[in-house]
Amino acid sequence: MPQVPQTLDASAVRAWCGLALEALGRAREEIDAINVYPVADGDTGTNLYLTVESAAAAVEAVFAAHAVGPGTFPRDPEAERRPTLADAVRAMAHGALIGARGNSGTILAQLLRGMAQVLAADSGTAHADGQGLRLALRRAADAAREAVAHPVEGTVLTVASAAADAADADASGPEADCAAVARTAYEGARAALARTPGQLAVLERAGVVDAGGRGLVAVLAALVETFTGEAPVAWAVPVLAPHARVEPDPDLSTLSAGECAAGAGAPEESGPEFEVIYLLEAADTAVARLRDRLDALGDSLVVVGGDGLWNVHVHVDDAGAAVEAGVEAGRPHRIRITHFGPADAHTTGSTVRPLRERAQRAVVAVVPGEGLARLYAEAGATTVLARPGEPPASGELVEAVRRAHALEVVLLPNDAELRHTAAAAVEQARTEGVRVALIPTRSAVQGIAALAVHEPERRFDEDVVAMTSAAGATRYAEVEVAERQSWTMAGICQAGDILGLIEGDVAVIGSDVTATAETVLDRMLAAGGEMVTLVLGDEAPDTIASHLEARVRESYLAVDTVVYRGGRQGALLLIGVE
Repeated sequence: MPQVPQTLDASAVRAWCGLALEALGRAREEIDAINVYPVADGDTGTNLYLTVESAAAAVEAVFAAHAVGPGTFPRDPEAERRPTLADAVRAMAHGALIGARGNSGTILAQLLRGMAQVLAADSGTAHADGQGLRLALRRAADAAREAVAHPVEGTVLTVASAAADAADADASGPEADCAAVARTAYEGARAALARTPGQLAVLERAGVVDAGGRGLVAVLAALVETFTGEAPVAWAVPVLAPHARVEPDPDLSTLSAGECAAGAGAPEESGPEFEVIYLLEAADTAVARLRDRLDALGDSLVVVGGDGLWNVHVHVDDAGAAVEAGVEAGRPHRIRITHFGPADAHTTGSTVRPLRERAQRAVVAVVPGEGLARLYAEAGATTVLARPGEPPASGELVEAVRRAHALEVVLLPNDAELRHTAAAAVEQARTEGVRVALIPTRSAVQGIAALAVHEPERRFDEDVVAMTSAAGATRYAEVEVAERQSWTMAGICQAGDILGLIEGDVAVIGSDVTATAETVLDRMLAAGGEMVTLVLGDEAPDTIASHLEARVRESYLAVDTVVYRGGRQGALLLIGVE
């Protein structure tokens, strides 16, 4: 079992953010399906994912600024440059604040801010023990309630309070370590979630638990995994028969995810027309007046933040008045107005979407280098550049879909690590009225194969099937330089070794780029192939393309080779075999 932290330090915060993002990625669709309160708009899981994604990115930026790579343990004096606990939790809270989406995402941002207020109180503290985590959970729950104008039981607020109450009442007392506190809080939250249908009528009618609370339980499960190395046993959302009054079972493992969606379409009472969200730079006194004004305008009011920066969320009928209230209080920006109705009423940045005619279909692709970006663009795709070590966030993918300005969009993530990010972007784009299909390409060479068979004139479903088939029939590999010593499927590699990865796993360890690439290519072609695609990075040897082309021509009959220049793409060489 990998080593796990015993206390909450900066690395533990980093690990928690990553695990929480993975957990919400897995549960996102399930949570979206049960989202009926405060508005049945089916986006709570996506909003929580986007909020944690922003928090995790902010923490990663802190570690990057301190020049500490994942899993490394620098010796003195480098260790002095490691981020402190205060650095990490403040970054986490700030990232969540600026990236918070929707009602539940905004509340989650305040929960993380509440924890940061406790954990960063002493900037010189290197780590927090179980008692510190317990205090942080209590402050988180209290801060979230304070941020909501009219707290409602049976929501994420209830689940957060139950988690803190359980941690406070833990019989092991102040001597409990972080793992014990996290597990106790998780179990308390899980039991409280199961009781939410009995506390909120709309949940009982729909036969589901609270979606925001379900997301918080996933985040707390990730906290348990951070300190134990093992995730709590997977469970699905419990579902009541609509209108049936039964005693909820705290054992949430009894029902399937399919059952959980059964009642998610239950009708909800009508409410305000618009959701308004914006970041606001303003003084505390101005925000107090803003709360009163927005409370009079609508409902679901949540104002979180502090120290001059706030995230404002409210549901209103008069979106303009809500924005004007922010202007009077300070400087609002990142304004987002969503109409709870036809998707074409959606606006971003307070500017109505331009009325130019939309194309029928477009392709949006993530590419790892400028050379490939040009190649994809020449083929008609809208591209998102993923620089080495800087994967795009889902918001960037959504913006690319908007730039494509088409009724139908095919999204090519071209990276297995982007599957949850891309899925979240797809869900968001669909709420804006765009028909989006996600083809799970894991490499840019699979994207090239998909793009090669793309025909906009075909029916959308047929085009997606053809592109998916072409991508799936393309095996992929890459050749890169090892950054550090590590264990691999092919043995132990040292920093500076040349690695040949096939389908994401290290298959060859060598010392020469061309020789390693040739070995990788031979292994791939041993299973057959008709076309070899080579994408050269800027640092690849000048002769490698001609050498590999000659190898294919001399040893593999009827196999063609095409070569592209990828630019600064991270890997020395990308290989595709169709």
